[in-house]
Amino acid sequence: MVVAGSTNMDLVVRAARLPASGETLIGDGFETCPGGKGANQAIAAARLGASVAMIGCVGDDAVGTTLSDSLANDRIDIAHVHRLPAIPSGIAMITVAADGANTIVVAPGANGQLTPELIDAAAHLIADAGMLICQLEIPLDAVRRAIDTAVRHGTTVLLNPAPAQPLPGDLYAQIDFLIVNETEAHVLTGIAVSDAATACRAADALRTEGARTVIVTLGAGGVWYAGTDGEAHMVAPRVDAVDTTAAGDTFASTIAFAQQAAALSVMRRSAQTSIPTRAEVDAQPLAV
Repeated sequence: MVVAGSTNMDLVVRAARLPASGETLIGDGFETCPGGKGANQAIAAARLGASVAMIGCVGDDAVGTTLSDSLANDRIDIAHVHRLPAIPSGIAMITVAADGANTIVVAPGANGQLTPELIDAAAHLIADAGMLICQLEIPLDAVRRAIDTAVRHGTTVLLNPAPAQPLPGDLYAQIDFLIVNETEAHVLTGIAVSDAATACRAADALRTEGARTVIVTLGAGGVWYAGTDGEAHMVAPRVDAVDTTAAGDTFASTIAFAQQAAALSVMRRSAQTSIPTRAEVDAQPLAV
């Protein structure tokens, strides 16, 4: 598996609730944790048994060293995680409420410098991989080059279009698995998604655009699946969430047992520290 995507250092503040616009709250905890949608998905896949290579960029700074080491510690191939001089590594400012909800603002830093040419330098990895995973915390032209390369070599493509933004119409036909949450589904289709019925409508619209399989995640409401083999609403496991950071990334990297893995992740704090291993998923089945 190859992940072309972002790696960030998460700066996490915990508070009783999320602040309203213009409001200042006193938090009750702070921590730093390696994150970024791409890195989270790469680590989730590695911990669940996949052989993973990462394509991305970090700054030539202390944060970049920590981010690269975090990937390497999970046995991820980081030969194409580039250290860029004079550019800071990506940073995510995260507020986590007592009920596990969060808000995130990302300063991309080096992530914004991942170019199509750097994707081309790793084309052999994509060609040899069973799956390419991309998100949108890197430039869209790099995402498109990675997907074009995967399609040319018959590599399965999974896209998690987050942060949400409109996609070029011709991109949908290149996507084997499109995974979106309620917000992303709304941005892509204009359909306000709040339950299985509206998720079904959004998934059908995205499949009409050309995506072969669409998965709409609904948080505690479960998942709507729509593919060539039919449609179904899958109920989420019942858990007490403490932090939803990286839950979507964990889900995206683990299609076969995604809900169980994502449910375990929300029972733990922060991003990469919350991602379970395959042994943990197997050992702790959760009731729905």
